[in-house]
Amino acid sequence: MEHFPLTPVEDEDRFHDLEIRENFIERVFTLKRWREMGALNPNLANLTAFHARHQLTIMAHSPGHNQLLGQLTAKGQEIPVDELYARYQGLLLEALGRKATVKKNVHVLLHLLGYFRKVLSPKEKQELVEFIENYRTGLAPLILPVTLINHYGRKYRLSYEAFAKLLFLSS
Repeated sequence: MEHFPLTPVEDEDRFHDLEIRENFIERVFTLKRWREMGALNPNLANLTAFHARHQLTIMAHSPGHNQLLGQLTAKGQEIPVDELYARYQGLLLEALGRKATVKKNVHVLLHLLGYFRKVLSPKEKQELVEFIENYRTGLAPLILPVTLINHYGRKYRLSYEAFAKLLFLSS
C-alpha cells in the first residue's frame, strides 16, 4: 500500500458488507479498464472517451471529482499527456475511493432520466420515477431502476455513447 497508494485495497473482513464489496469490485474493474485504455496509445482522444464512458459512475461516487475530471479532460491539450494521465488517474481513484450513496445514485438515475425525456411516454416516465423512488426509500435495490433504464436504452436505441454510460453505471 505504501508503494501503490492508489491501488484498491480492502480488508477481507469488510467484504461481508455488500456496499463495501461492490465498491471494491467496481474500483478494481474501473482500474482494469483504465489500464487497458492506457496500454493502447495514451492520448487525449482515448482519455476523453474513457471519461465519457465512466462519468456517471464517477458522479455516483463524487460529483465534485467528476467535475474536476471533466475540466481536466477539457484542458487536456494544454498538459503533457503523461502528466494528464497521471493527474486523471489520481483523481479517478480518489473519486472511486469515496462511497457511492443512495442520494448520489438517485442523482445519477435522475440525470439518466433526462436522456429519455423526449422518447418515454408519460406512463414509462412515471414507472421509471417510481422505480427510482422505491430505490431511494429502500424498497428496491439499485439494480431495478438500472435494469429498467437499460431496457429503455435498448427499446429506444440510444446512441452507443449514451448506452455505454448506462451499462457502466451497473458494472
